[in-house]
Amino acid sequence: MKKLSQLTAGTKAIIRSFEKDDIFIKLMEMGCIPGEEIRVEQVAFMGDPISVSVAGYTLSLRLNEAENILVEVVA
Repeated sequence: MKKLSQLTAGTKAIIRSFEKDDIFIKLMEMGCIPGEEIRVEQVAFMGDPISVSVAGYTLSLRLNEAENILVEVVA
């Protein structure tokens, strides 16, 4: 498993779990649910924030949020 923050643009993955409980509810409300496919669309020039597609829409996440999302990369 990898952290979402470690993926490069164009990479698809499946959300598996979260590292911190304090951000868990916020991420779930944004559509980041375990089992959901997520794709990194863009990474900002300095690496923060990143743009991802999840649950049918595009979402911008800060790296400190993306570091808490554990994913499994799919081919």
